[in-house]
Amino acid sequence: MRAVRRALLVAGLLSLATLGYVTGRVTAQRALVTPDEINTVEVTRDAIKAVVKIDVRIPKAQLQPGEPPTDTGSGFFYKPNLIITNYHVVQFQEGITVTLHDGRRVAAKLEGIDPGVDVAILRVSGVTAPKAVSFGSSARLIPGQRLIAIGAPFTYQNFISTGVFSTAISGLPRADNLGLEIGQYLLTDASIQSGNSGGPIFNSRGEVVGVADANVATNNFLPGAIGVIIPSDVVRQSVQDLERVGVPQRGTLGVTFVDLGDIDPAFRRGLGLTSSEGALVDEVPAGSTGAQAGLRGSVRNANGQLVTLGDVIVAVDGQRVKSSYDVYRLVAAKRAGQSVTLRVWRNRKEVNIKATLLRRTL
Repeated sequence: MRAVRRALLVAGLLSLATLGYVTGRVTAQRALVTPDEINTVEVTRDAIKAVVKIDVRIPKAQLQPGEPPTDTGSGFFYKPNLIITNYHVVQFQEGITVTLHDGRRVAAKLEGIDPGVDVAILRVSGVTAPKAVSFGSSARLIPGQRLIAIGAPFTYQNFISTGVFSTAISGLPRADNLGLEIGQYLLTDASIQSGNSGGPIFNSRGEVVGVADANVATNNFLPGAIGVIIPSDVVRQSVQDLERVGVPQRGTLGVTFVDLGDIDPAFRRGLGLTSSEGALVDEVPAGSTGAQAGLRGSVRNANGQLVTLGDVIVAVDGQRVKSSYDVYRLVAAKRAGQSVTLRVWRNRKEVNIKATLLRRTL
């Protein structure tokens, strides 16, 4: 009886699928939809051809007990043989397979990576993109504007969800230490789940205005209800840098930090520091922007313990910072050749240091 009911249900669904409407470029038998639905169907019917499922074979050394040997993400063609995805999708891999929207499968290889904004480029051979997407401006998004996500959540390829752009947020620290140079993330109620990572987010014109990156959940046992998106303006700049130079050209001081909040409070107080907010300069490599600007690093003993604290950055271009993450993202908003003013705690007082950002080579 249960099997019969299931069969009847499937038959019913199939009969509904044969109904439809005729409007615009979309052909079916019955006008059942609103203009918004027509737009969604028309955009996704075309855009889905550019979206791929990415299967990554994980090296055994990177697997935890019980974990599957493969992981799944999404991506999209932006040129006939080049695909954009998240770096965290392909960070640990010993083989990458791309499945096109029509089921064709081809091998892919890494062409470029930008961990600072969690972006990677893949190259495929033997196939040509059925469709290559174009970018729209994420800076022009208006709260409430329709967004369309296409990807492979939970390995279900060609899955479509819709929502709206809600807001942009500055700062979203991550446990994986990726995306440290993303100045702002976009938030949406469009469904972005495991497997969507790296997939495109479209506006109603069919332009990519972001890349699906993560979601926000109340705990580890519930799927995230808020989707997190990397803005397309950030992604486009990253891709241009990778193609032209081979490395990103966002601003960087080239130094390492320790969050002031991680320093022993007694140690901080001994230097006259009453707040736990700020970024302690740890190592200052020779030739870096930080070295040329005169930043002072910390001194450690043979066991790696801090002996003398270096400069503590408390503000960047007048904006107070809470941690090293704030320093990374604020400096990254600049380009090579531009200058940044650092407010640092040195010799028990605050002083300003001007740094001219150097071109990245690594």
